[in-house]
Amino acid sequence: MSRFKLVIEYAGTKYSGWQIQKNAKTIQGELARVIADVAGLNTFELYGSGRTDAGVHAREQVAHLDLSTSLSPDVLLRRVNDALPSDINVVSLKPVSRKFHARHDALSRSYVYQIARRRTAFGKNYVWWVREDLNLRHMRTAAAAFTGMQNFQSFTDDDAEEKSTVVAVHRLELAEDGALILIRVEGSHFLWKMVRRIVGVLVEVGRGGIPVDAVGQFLSQESDIPAKLTAPASGLFLERVYYSEHDPRPPLRGTIDLRFDRES
Repeated sequence: MSRFKLVIEYAGTKYSGWQIQKNAKTIQGELARVIADVAGLNTFELYGSGRTDAGVHAREQVAHLDLSTSLSPDVLLRRVNDALPSDINVVSLKPVSRKFHARHDALSRSYVYQIARRRTAFGKNYVWWVREDLNLRHMRTAAAAFTGMQNFQSFTDDDAEEKSTVVAVHRLELAEDGALILIRVEGSHFLWKMVRRIVGVLVEVGRGGIPVDAVGQFLSQESDIPAKLTAPASGLFLERVYYSEHDPRPPLRGTIDLRFDRES
């Protein structure tokens, strides 16, 4: 039995998230189906670094695969990709130590959210188009309140009695790339809908709908306001999973080239 590390990219629009579910099409389910066909067996383990929700995308999801096969990694990779739907791609598949665990060994994860400042015909599945002008200075000021060890009970549908809602957010940064506003959140782990609610609150601050200091109140006491402001899944990407403190952070840029209107 060999263990392989997979790096996977996918467009999550047509899927009910990463994790296998009954009566639903998922990323893990499609990968497992294809691996079973390619390897000719059903006795293997495919374990992801973490879940992504329905409609959420990934630039670099990581999984480990325990599989007995005579196929070389290059041949296995090629055959798996040939059989996968076009919106899922295994970027790399490499042998690793049996001690490597895609989830337990991860030190942190980063997500990027894409906000479009204009309507787009080609990228609507990968952005949230916000029509109003956004005050980025106010959004950056509000974003600072999220960093550090915080209680995100107001930012998740997870039950606080069943699991801790305390999360360490290491970085939260905003950048502009053409007509895109990009929000990157890096943390130890993430709760269900947490990033989308952070984005929704920041956008509402940018719109002027709530004051900058409201973020601190949402973190210090339970509130139903972040749930009402949940950003759509379309703009969210799992960017990268980090297994070393020395892993470089990629430049913060969009997955689509979205420029403002220009004169020809």
